[in-house]
Amino acid sequence: MSHPAGRRCSTDVDVVGHVVGVDRKGGVALSSARDRVAVRADLEQVFRAAYPRVVAVAARVLGSRDEAEDVAQEVFLRFGRSSVPADEAAGWLSVAAAHTALNQLRSGRRRAAREEAAGDGGGVGPDVADLVVTRDERRRVRAALARLPRRQALALVLRHSGLSYAEVAAALELSAGSVGTTVRRAESALREELNRHAPSD
Repeated sequence: MSHPAGRRCSTDVDVVGHVVGVDRKGGVALSSARDRVAVRADLEQVFRAAYPRVVAVAARVLGSRDEAEDVAQEVFLRFGRSSVPADEAAGWLSVAAAHTALNQLRSGRRRAAREEAAGDGGGVGPDVADLVVTRDERRRVRAALARLPRRQALALVLRHSGLSYAEVAAALELSAGSVGTTVRRAESALREELNRHAPSD
């Protein structure tokens, strides 16, 4: 069966089993016949089950659903070409989403978008001071998170994105008993980073 290039399907991975992208509505974009790359047969099933969690993990790091959906697209494209066992897919996808979002956060790609959005000057509302303080606090927390050691940052993001201790342990290849300690150390390190870089009044 032939599909025109660029056609969007809901979350159907497509009848021929090839995919190049996931659109913002959760659909899958198909490539032209010459660009098709074989993907795993379980991609659609895993996508349907795991997409909300992958977006949630990335959004927890980035603070933007749009950027989180971009991360999810990248993660599912990598997963589609991987040989990760199906029973490990949820953990792999969560860790990949956290890694990718942290990399994006650390790379500073978001700075230009933030500065552009701040410069729009969109109307001043009665709570503009609160909005500025809230944005600044979130920016500070994300910057501190980006400075944490990778394993601590991942454990913190995954646990606060709703993964159980067992899921975090499996995803990060830790013993279940060490997850709580790792998360507590990460929270402590995050507080230290926030205090170290606290604005002076």
